[in-house]
Amino acid sequence: MLHPPLRMIDANLNRSSEGLRVLEDIARFLLNDAELCQRLRTLRHDLAQETKALRVVLLSQRDAEYDVGRLNRTPPNEKKLNVKTTSLQGLLDLVTANAKRVEESLRVIEELAKLPAINAKLNSANFEQARFTLYTLERDLISRVSRRDKMERISGLYVILDKQFLTGRDELDVTRQIIEGGARIIQLRDKQSKKGELLLVAKKLRELCNQAGILFIINDYLDLAMAVEADGLHVGQEDLPLSVIRRELPIDKIIGCSVRTLSQAVKAQTEGADYIAVGSIFPTTTKREATVVGVDTLKEIKRTVSTPVVAIGGINHNNVDEVVAAGADAIAVINAVLGEKDIKGIVQKLVTRIDMRK
Repeated sequence: MLHPPLRMIDANLNRSSEGLRVLEDIARFLLNDAELCQRLRTLRHDLAQETKALRVVLLSQRDAEYDVGRLNRTPPNEKKLNVKTTSLQGLLDLVTANAKRVEESLRVIEELAKLPAINAKLNSANFEQARFTLYTLERDLISRVSRRDKMERISGLYVILDKQFLTGRDELDVTRQIIEGGARIIQLRDKQSKKGELLLVAKKLRELCNQAGILFIINDYLDLAMAVEADGLHVGQEDLPLSVIRRELPIDKIIGCSVRTLSQAVKAQTEGADYIAVGSIFPTTTKREATVVGVDTLKEIKRTVSTPVVAIGGINHNNVDEVVAAGADAIAVINAVLGEKDIKGIVQKLVTRIDMRK
């Protein structure tokens, strides 16, 4: 004799397991995120263990052939999910759909486990805890997928727009020339201006970069990055901890972190950095106190971490080939561009040089 609550539990356990497997494979194959993958696998295994004693009983209640739900699996008023996993929106839709599928199923089991005939066999509180665990996992997955697109764009020429080296030139005019020359990332660094003045400039630069489809990064200032909705924030070893930044920054924004050693690079990646800037590669006039780490450190870090690696410090048209050969995903420059009169021209030369050596 069929037992309706047990049939419901069986069906919702299947939905939960299937949805978790999809999320786990997204973390594993699309994001290459071992930590997220393990958390999802653990949740899936814990649910299986929780209901292990009921496995035979639940299977005996299964009646898939005559399940009326099979006759109309997609309600007329509900659009079919059109997933293109190559697109950002497609991945977000895929994560959201499967997370909701699991969360709803867990809630059904949680409520059924409160029934007198079932609560001796299943602990309702465990399914409630699993549901709340998945809420956090869903957020983390959406965050990683949202940032994945920006991380993949960390490549080519990365120009740091430092007011100290503009020598009175207009930020917007210089930025236009940098964009026209083919740079893919612009970082605003200004330790001289007042925050109110800098906010106005940052908004205009953000708009320029947005129109051109290139990344706009703010250096150091978390509040400014949030105020202008920059694509990300770049920090050094002495700035706010990455854990604090990740908690405060919107989940789709990336974080870059400057490092000098392999241990710093590994630590930055573990704590949530989306890309790592290694330097100074060569002696530099823009930061005279900078430690020169050389291309060997760059190679070692590139071999070890999975996040994009940006090389910075003393790089110019004469030595950029060596840096590209060492494996840098992007090349960050300041004086090599801002120190020239023909901004657009030098950017074009550097971009061409980088592209030729990739």
